Amino acid sequence: MEKIAITIKSVNKPGVLRDITDLMAKCGINIIYTHLFVEKDESASVYMELEDVKNREELKKNILKFEAVDHIEIHPSLTEIYGKRIIIIGGGAQVAQVAQGAITEADRHNIRGERISVDTIPLVGEEELADAVYAAGRLPRVEALVLAGSLMGGKISDAVAEIKEDHGVIVISLNMPGSVVKNADLVVTDPVQAGVMAVMAVADTAVFNIKKVKGKKF
Repeated sequence: MEKIAITIKSVNKPGVLRDITDLMAKCGINIIYTHLFVEKDESASVYMELEDVKNREELKKNILKFEAVDHIEIHPSLTEIYGKRIIIIGGGAQVAQVAQGAITEADRHNIRGERISVDTIPLVGEEELADAVYAAGRLPRVEALVLAGSLMGGKISDAVAEIKEDHGVIVISLNMPGSVVKNADLVVTDPVQAGVMAVMAVADTAVFNIKKVKGKKF
């Protein structure tokens, strides 16, 4: 048995996903991740990562029997392609500097076989930032979150505490006023260094254990 990733293109109508998942269940296949969306041409696209697949070609043939299915492709998973994710949120100038450090460091590790990707979103406002922090816990493959701003606390701190406890996300904060620095795993003054350390904290090819410096400021 093996793990595979598939993308299914189909007619956008009710019942298609139900039929596909029913087939998976009957075949004893476990769906470990899925997402779906509507393409610009109004067709539906369903991405799935599967395990316990006995025969990938037989599975492909059975899915194509559904009248609503137009096309199916078997390909590497998002984990294999994009790997671990680092999310950087906060003020635009600080986010850009953190991203510089993270991308430069990720390049070093990806050359050696790692897969680490960096996502950014410049945001301001307590509500907006708190929502973004909470949402990081709902995104797949997120290993670390970097908070890059000039002042963060209140609801943002509550969100940080939740994603650390419920999702095991590493949180690194720039050194700034506000209570968020008390909840972060690590506080770093230099934004470029913060990006570098975020990558080092999640990379398998790095000799760095964030637990040894947890709660410290640099």
